[in-house]
Amino acid sequence: MTESSDRQKLPIAHRFRGFLPVVLDLETGGFNSKTDALLESAIVILEMNDDGFLVPGERVFFNIEPFEGANIEQSALEFTGIDPNHPFRMAVPEKEALIETFRAVRAEVRRTGCNRAIIVAHNASFDQGFLNQAVERCSIKRNPFHPFSAFDTATLCGLAFGQTVLARACQAAGIEFDSEEAHSAKYDCDKTAEVFCHIVNRWRQLGGLED
Repeated sequence: MTESSDRQKLPIAHRFRGFLPVVLDLETGGFNSKTDALLESAIVILEMNDDGFLVPGERVFFNIEPFEGANIEQSALEFTGIDPNHPFRMAVPEKEALIETFRAVRAEVRRTGCNRAIIVAHNASFDQGFLNQAVERCSIKRNPFHPFSAFDTATLCGLAFGQTVLARACQAAGIEFDSEEAHSAKYDCDKTAEVFCHIVNRWRQLGGLED
């Protein structure tokens, strides 16, 4: 890397070893990534402000049509409150949702000078598994996310607050959390972004990372 190319990178490109943190939340029709439907997807692309603190940036959300032959567990629908057949869902095919989501992520990777994006998610292995399976199912060749590394906020919240449940971690962090809004990809993604930014920023304030 030349000195001139390094100067073109935004500060966030130096914070996580060249990875751009992107918060992801998926709502699904069950726990099996190979057979169960992907029903909602949401991302929040994180940015770094002029003071060097992480803040939520661009958001991308989709209601998603179950893929052909997808399994949907009734218990999952009761948990999330999603009605896959609701006429006002305005759902799109999962390939369209992934392509548009990845387009936004790649654009920010280029803008910031990062090398690649990395998933931030609560119980990240679940969301990452469903995402990778959908990418394979849709034959998408360019996935901007690292294929297996991720930042798991359940683990980070356990360290920072002694809580692994998102609602309780938000409460411990002083972040408002509405249980009536929970279990939608959009809301949970926003709250995961807030708690991740809170932990990273607090660590910086405590001197845990040199500028």
